[in-house]
Amino acid sequence: MLKVELCRIDTFKDKYTMTITPDAELLNFLRTRRSAKPAMLMEPGPSDAQLTQILEIGARVPDHKKLAPWRFIVFAGGARGQAGDVFAQACVAEESEPPSETRIIFERQRFERAPVVIAVVSRAQNIPAVPEWEQVLSAGASAYNLCLAANAMGFATAWITEWVAYSPMVREAFGIGADERIAGFVYIGTAQERQADRDRPLLSEHVTYWRA
Repeated sequence: MLKVELCRIDTFKDKYTMTITPDAELLNFLRTRRSAKPAMLMEPGPSDAQLTQILEIGARVPDHKKLAPWRFIVFAGGARGQAGDVFAQACVAEESEPPSETRIIFERQRFERAPVVIAVVSRAQNIPAVPEWEQVLSAGASAYNLCLAANAMGFATAWITEWVAYSPMVREAFGIGADERIAGFVYIGTAQERQADRDRPLLSEHVTYWRA
């Protein structure tokens, strides 16, 4: 953990200087983390206590005016299969062509690809002082924090949306309001194998330093 020490340098004016000791282990964790494929996740998943801690960390994000413009829906145990029934029904009702039996089976098992799935719901409010964009970004930050918390516990994660995040039938079944959007589903489980890293963007192509 990053260590910050305050050292008094002026007894009379009560001024301080900070000595900062970087946490190499934490920096390496952030530098090397990566997402897993949902199909590569398996049991065990987080315990109830671990899940609570993951959710607590997910809620600890930048949040202008402390609006908490997001909420979480947890799918675990049998609820994953029940969600799958909704997906299968929505697939049949909303697809332009009748889905194959293989597709329907997949939809029923969609959430069973991981022990736990957390839906992150963005619920931006109409507040002039806090633009909608800032509130949506806060929801995205909460999804990423869920991933980081689970990764720090040794679990692998996948943050994805797919068609189910936009399906009218799925939204209704999950109680998503007209002013809410599903920012994504965070799948959490144990990786079947170590994930190879992928190519990362070159900073030189994405970073500039402004000068007047």
